[in-house]
Amino acid sequence: MDYSPLWISLKIALISTVFTFFLGLLAAWLVTRLRRAKYIVDGILSIPLVLPPTVVGFLLLVFFGKSTAVGRFLNSVGCRVIFTWQGAVIAAAVVSFPVMYRGIRGALEQVDENIVYAARTLGMKEFTILRRILVPAAWPGIAAAAVLSFARALGEFGATLMIAGNLPGRTRTMSIAVYTAMQGGNRALAYKWVLIIVAFSLTILILMNYFTDRSFRRKRA
Repeated sequence: MDYSPLWISLKIALISTVFTFFLGLLAAWLVTRLRRAKYIVDGILSIPLVLPPTVVGFLLLVFFGKSTAVGRFLNSVGCRVIFTWQGAVIAAAVVSFPVMYRGIRGALEQVDENIVYAARTLGMKEFTILRRILVPAAWPGIAAAAVLSFARALGEFGATLMIAGNLPGRTRTMSIAVYTAMQGGNRALAYKWVLIIVAFSLTILILMNYFTDRSFRRKRA
């Protein structure tokens, strides 16, 4: 049995989670500080959550295609995105970003505002408040959001297939491996990949529940 889809999926999910963590934290922090157009910005950032993954993949395919300015620029500098594992990372990051962003935003909004106000009266800068107060106070919720985002990236199928394709040893993830095995009539192989995915998903859910329970206990204390 070729385990390359497992390692490819883990690599893509891990890299995309690192990117979405910092982008999601920054976006969530900025949105919580907005007073006007908050819901519009929130809707724009969350739209990949409600779009079908194939639609997201199609939009990425068009955006990075040779007919656009971005695609032509990347092609001129010798950087390929379509049908590469980098394209799979972008697809996983775009699809999992709303999960990360909304989870972190919810965690930040639950921090007592009086603590933030007190820090401001003491002269602390906004970024220092984020780094030294908000993130430590909301860390269990932030960690749960990161775990869920990793799970979403790990199971991504539609957008990855559209922009990265199904190249064995390069862009074939576990979800695509299940699809390929079923297409080829190899149910035994499909069952094996399904069991692996279920085992990973169960582990991720246990971790998420742990962080959520820890957050609840800290808030109650």
